[in-house]
Amino acid sequence: MKKTTMVALAFIFGQLVVNAWAAGAATEDGCVMKCHEAAAMIKSQGVDAAIKAIGDPKGPFVWKDSYVFLMNLDGKMLAHPFRPDLTHMDHVLLMTDPTNKAFFVHFVNLARTAGHGWVEYMWPQPGKKAISKKRTYIYRVPGKDLFVGAGISVGGVLY
Repeated sequence: MKKTTMVALAFIFGQLVVNAWAAGAATEDGCVMKCHEAAAMIKSQGVDAAIKAIGDPKGPFVWKDSYVFLMNLDGKMLAHPFRPDLTHMDHVLLMTDPTNKAFFVHFVNLARTAGHGWVEYMWPQPGKKAISKKRTYIYRVPGKDLFVGAGISVGGVLY
């Protein structure tokens, strides 16, 4: 009986740990939802209000371990809550990840063509230096030359 109790307690503890970890991680559905919310804000309140909200690290577009960023179709970063330095550049198209992938170019191309979809690349999680695989949803704001993106880290740290 003791062995069965110990196995049951270990299983329950394992489930609690998994649930606690999952509660802190953003999901693909959450990224899609937040991107659509940001696009709706751009349409209803304007770009300036959206830049302020999206660029705020304590704002409504930062949640769990993810965030929304805003770019235009020329590759200019307009708002980023954790890398505001990127907004001071003329464009970010020449930036690459550690595998030499020009992922911002992929973002722009996806926004221009399909209007939405997913891109995989390498990028650090907010507040961390270690690089991990990331999967980001890109969504073009209807009727605008703008798009928003939000992503999730996939797997563990790779570097």
